[in-house]
Amino acid sequence: MARVQLPYIQTFRDRFGKVRYYFRRTGFERVALPGKPGSAEFLAAYYAASGVGPKDPKSRRLSLAPTGSISALLCDYYQSAEFQRLKLVTQTTYRRALDGFAALELSGTTVGKLPVARLERRHILQLLDRYADKPGASEVLMKRLRTVLTFAVDRGWIASNPATRIRSHRKSEGFTPWSEEDVDQFAAHWPEGSKARLALALLLYTGQRRSDVVGMGRPHLRGDLLQVVQQKTKARLAIPVHPALKLELDRLPPDQLTFLLTEHGKPFSVAGFGNWFGERAREAGLTGRTAHGLRKAAARRLAEAGCSAHEIMAITGHQTLAEAERYTRSANQITLARSAIRAIT
Repeated sequence: MARVQLPYIQTFRDRFGKVRYYFRRTGFERVALPGKPGSAEFLAAYYAASGVGPKDPKSRRLSLAPTGSISALLCDYYQSAEFQRLKLVTQTTYRRALDGFAALELSGTTVGKLPVARLERRHILQLLDRYADKPGASEVLMKRLRTVLTFAVDRGWIASNPATRIRSHRKSEGFTPWSEEDVDQFAAHWPEGSKARLALALLLYTGQRRSDVVGMGRPHLRGDLLQVVQQKTKARLAIPVHPALKLELDRLPPDQLTFLLTEHGKPFSVAGFGNWFGERAREAGLTGRTAHGLRKAAARRLAEAGCSAHEIMAITGHQTLAEAERYTRSANQITLARSAIRAIT
């Protein structure tokens, strides 16, 4: 039997011994996939099935949307090659934000029923005010709206993008970076050899996202290097194993392939790991500290050690210099400030 690597594939042998394949995802229609895995017809059917919306009433209404409406635009966007190229998890995230926007009420009707051509900047600002207490959701929504309305301009739905240069309500810098005091407090609470301590080491000494850390295991070790293919960017990294991380890895049973396992002996889901690690941080007396905050701490440590932006990128996998330079600028400010004070004392 051929090994299928794509997600949401169900395989079984029928009573004649023939292997059959289906696209099967919770909440979605089950779709038969013809041909052999990897063939043109198989992939065409797979990507077509993955683009079909969930069976919930809200998404079904998109296909019945009035011509020229915002919901009709979303339906067109979801069926586009631009949207289909996105990973399934990304598609789900985009849909959640955009379908939620379409379901909002404005002037006695839902946004989805309004004509795209009549959507103005003032309407978006009015709707954005409803997210004043949710800056994160506000930022996500604006990113998705800019994308879909740029698509609308390119496809001739509208002449200009009304979401251009509208700022979200987000004022924070996102996830709070861990300080050295935070790291020490966590390490003091969770002893060496504990699962929490291993998680800390993996996050802090690889600088990776939680989506990458949950999949790390012995098959990714090549000598003193940890091979990583980032889930979000597909960047391929080879990260030297830090001595502190090696000590934790050496304590694992030699037959344990995945480094981090749940209490049931299964690999963590991304969300499950994030929740679990947040609980361990709170038990250590740390509030508002997340797994992603340790990724920021790792980058900060590298910058404060004098690493260049390119060196930081080689570890964290940041895609642009601007992202990495945020950390080097902060570190340089501290170094220069200390030098300035020493000069006048």
